Amino acid sequence: MNRHSHTTPLTIRPAVEADLPRLQEIFAHARRFMASSGNPSQWTGGYPSYQLLRDDIASGDSYVCLHEGRIVATFLLRGGDDPTYAEIYDGAWLADCPYATIHRIASSGEVRGVMHSVITFALSRYKSLRIDTHRDNTVMQNAVLKEGFRYCGIIHCWSGDERLAYQYLPPD
Repeated sequence: MNRHSHTTPLTIRPAVEADLPRLQEIFAHARRFMASSGNPSQWTGGYPSYQLLRDDIASGDSYVCLHEGRIVATFLLRGGDDPTYAEIYDGAWLADCPYATIHRIASSGEVRGVMHSVITFALSRYKSLRIDTHRDNTVMQNAVLKEGFRYCGIIHCWSGDERLAYQYLPPD
């Protein structure tokens, strides 16, 4: 199979502590990719930290995507209300219903179709999804719109930084 195919089959499983070195490699790659694609100010200062990644794993909300047994991507999927989404500006959420949030999605760049696999996995567990991204992260903005998310407005993350917020609801 072409390793850069849009239909790359990925296996998703919960992350474990032994995955931490690979997760750090993937986030380092993602930071370099974002900087080279016009988004140099997201995930600076070594974000996400080793401790944050450990905490994510301990919470049971951290996942890895594998292709042919190798970790090629990671993401956080957390059900329940996200405190940073309590207030939205210059817009509104599509619906005030139970949702899960996808955070810290990052890929090694080795395969395509990661976002689609993550969204498919998340939708097998939750009906409504929310995600946010940096204004300069046009790659992520385009990816979430392609997956059926709709732009809802602006939220402020825990640091106070502005993020563009999106929601996915199943078609009627």
